[in-house]
Amino acid sequence: MTSRDLWVFGYGSLLWSPCFAPAERQLARLDGYHRSFCMWSVHYRGTPEAPGLVLALDRSEGASCLGVAFRVAPEGRDAALEALRARELISSAYREEWHDLSLTDGRSVEAVTYVVDPAHHQYAGGLSLEAQAGIIAAAHGEKGPNRDYLMNTHRHLIELGLEDADMAWLAKALSV
Repeated sequence: MTSRDLWVFGYGSLLWSPCFAPAERQLARLDGYHRSFCMWSVHYRGTPEAPGLVLALDRSEGASCLGVAFRVAPEGRDAALEALRARELISSAYREEWHDLSLTDGRSVEAVTYVVDPAHHQYAGGLSLEAQAGIIAAAHGEKGPNRDYLMNTHRHLIELGLEDADMAWLAKALSV
């Protein structure tokens, strides 16, 4: 590893669909944020007329989010950042920020993260789980049904041994 290695924090669809080739994966914790269906999706999982909901990191005092830290080797750094920016910054609802992560092997690394801008019109914080479930059940965008996004993320969190009570509730509510 070198100082040119890029670390990326995955907490949603990056868990099951990274847009780059990671050289290493480690379970990680980001403090001060929680994973939440708090961003309206008008592209990937909804439309402007019928928006869906996607996960974002929402700032919250005392919160933490468990996910995966992906290390990208130096030779893949520029291509990974380009792919991430094309995917995550499709609108200005996400902000690209660098935050310290605690890895389960004891290391601390600085990683690029994509956090929601609560001042952006796509911010949907504060919706009840019941309201989220209704929106997710009905929405569909260019990447497919919003429900699939929820279920894929929930399944991968379980496979990683990571608990998320809200995701579990939503997955159960939308199970057929």
